[in-house]
Amino acid sequence: MRKIVSLSVFLLLSICLQGQNLTLQDIHIRDPFILVDNNTYYMYASSSVGDAGGVAVYTSKDLKNWTEKTQVMTLPEGNWSRGHVWAPEVHKYKDGYYLFATINEMTKWKMSREGWPDYIYRGTQIFRSDSPTGPFTATSDMPQTPIDYMALDGTLYVEDNQPYMVFCHEWVQIVDGTVEYVRLDKDLAEAIGSPVRMFNGSACCVAEPGESYVTDGCFMYRTRTGKLLMIWASFGPDGYAECVAESLTGKISGPWRQQSEPLFKKDGGHAMIFTDLDGNLRLVLHSPNGGGMERARLFTLEDTGDSLRIVDPD
Repeated sequence: MRKIVSLSVFLLLSICLQGQNLTLQDIHIRDPFILVDNNTYYMYASSSVGDAGGVAVYTSKDLKNWTEKTQVMTLPEGNWSRGHVWAPEVHKYKDGYYLFATINEMTKWKMSREGWPDYIYRGTQIFRSDSPTGPFTATSDMPQTPIDYMALDGTLYVEDNQPYMVFCHEWVQIVDGTVEYVRLDKDLAEAIGSPVRMFNGSACCVAEPGESYVTDGCFMYRTRTGKLLMIWASFGPDGYAECVAESLTGKISGPWRQQSEPLFKKDGGHAMIFTDLDGNLRLVLHSPNGGGMERARLFTLEDTGDSLRIVDPD
């Protein structure tokens, strides 16, 4: 009898531990974003509940072993849209945690040109919580990007105590996609003024002549020498790629120039940068870019002062 009880306890513990020991290879994810807080890594991912879009988080202490996901936000009734969520990011700002989520309107407003994706409105909306594990509630029931844009991948950037959202304007709507920014109020609830264009997708160092140019996954980074960079994703001859742009003035207003070499060029992108618990600069992106095989991949970065370099490429 004692052996049976011991075996039952062992099996129960094994089941519990199994849920706490996922690796990155076990987690299908696009557009991974990792927040470091409370000596913990929080990796956010899209996670629908029924017909409503939402966001979940995986946590880790070592970037190797991850917990099962926990739902942190589900789009509420009455929101401007309850469609699929893309590219969730969580930023610690002032006294809270702010989730930036790209939401896709479920109604097809127009048809795109032949062979292109369906034209639907999408925009980035901001949510707030007192904890990185939520629950997150909307700062406004509308997106902070213009409602008539196909806008996506909004990220937070703060300059001289002024918060901004930097985001991408879809190629499906404007052919040559753009990266733009808009000022936000102090509560990250409302956009102030009109968006400002920073550059077009055709400027990417790996861009090839074609009928459209993608802009995805913008993320801001200031180097150890004070240079302001942006990493962002587009497509080149080897597939999805990570480009690097630099502000010639060190300000968000630019002008912006593309660096001549991509940071990553072979079928991976939509990256972000963080410092791990050991003080190392890290890059996370998803690769490959399709086929249901997308996984988060981690690299160590070197900040050269003028740019960024992957230290441990494949």
